Amino acid sequence: MSKFTVVTLSLVLVGFLGACSPEVGSEAWCKQMKEKPSGDWSANEAKDYAKHCVFK
Repeated sequence: MSKFTVVTLSLVLVGFLGACSPEVGSEAWCKQMKEKPSGDWSANEAKDYAKHCVFK
């Protein structure tokens, strides 16, 4: 396979995986974040969790 084909397939795969994540602030997202170790959260994720899941 050429490099172009590998890069294209990789980008398509990343696009499909990104589309599977729940919308920020949804119940599914809050549940996913609750199950994720808080040490692995980004600053933006922590802020969004507090805004959408704690202080509704």
